[in-house]
Amino acid sequence: MPIRIKDSLPAQAILEEENIFVMTEFRAMHQDIRPLEVLILNLMPNKEVTETQLLRKLSNSPLQCNVELLQTASYVPTHVDSNHLESFYTTFDRIKDRKFDGMIITGAPLAYVEYEDVAYWDELCMIMDWAKKHVHCTFYLCWGAFAGLYHHFGIHHEFYDKKLSGIYPHRVLKPKSPLFRGFDDVFYAPHSREIYVSKEAIDGQKTLELMAYSDEAGVTMVKTEDSRMIFVTCHLEYDSNTLSDEYHRDLGKGLNPDIPVNYFPDDDPEKAPVVNWRSAGQLFYTNWLNYYVYQSTPYDVTRIGEDIDIDKADNVEYGMYI
Repeated sequence: MPIRIKDSLPAQAILEEENIFVMTEFRAMHQDIRPLEVLILNLMPNKEVTETQLLRKLSNSPLQCNVELLQTASYVPTHVDSNHLESFYTTFDRIKDRKFDGMIITGAPLAYVEYEDVAYWDELCMIMDWAKKHVHCTFYLCWGAFAGLYHHFGIHHEFYDKKLSGIYPHRVLKPKSPLFRGFDDVFYAPHSREIYVSKEAIDGQKTLELMAYSDEAGVTMVKTEDSRMIFVTCHLEYDSNTLSDEYHRDLGKGLNPDIPVNYFPDDDPEKAPVVNWRSAGQLFYTNWLNYYVYQSTPYDVTRIGEDIDIDKADNVEYGMYI
């Protein structure tokens, strides 16, 4: 089944070239079905790249999703095509009275900015608080995960001595969790960040569960006990060339970046990377969408946001298959 997106979104052509089934609004209007409502708050500067990466992962599922793209109103990036934002993005004021089955809050290149100094911090906090009653399950990604852990639990990040960049192995700590259905015991994932939160900080929160950990990259996946919020510090959605583009960009700026770890064959930036995280990435996004959204979200959209434990939800009362 397809994801449903706005007609003529640039990601549509890219995904269709990859034989990914994408349904436009026009075609979806003729189907009698209650699709999942998924909101993506895209905080990344290069919005089109992030859109395509996330839509690619969400699309490989038997579930039909209405995907809506959200931007901040308090800060509008000047390096993004304004026509693209006007055509494909909405703002919080337009959706604040709606309910969503799932939401993704992306990262942003803001590691060295204090949270309270972020131009849209107040708006982001408002959206994160709003999500607790208007979104069934919220997925916080990279800087979005650090911002969410800080806002909801008061956990502040720490800094690495140098940027963490590369492909790292991770141990699944909760192998029986639906989040890791089909996963190997060890999976690989890209990281690209300057900050981290300690395992001790996560363990100190009774309502948080550490789900995956890397000896080299540290805390990678965390969720709340009720599974309403999931925090992920890696980038399983990354394309094969994403870290390469970042490396060469920083090299061009004279930043003298380290070569991403376990990425280029023989650590030679002239050689094409070999992807070893794609299958884990697809499994992760599919499992999130299936088990943490579809299987437990109320069929009646007005009930989304109720205080239920996703892992203990009564499938007779909850779940899109009713």
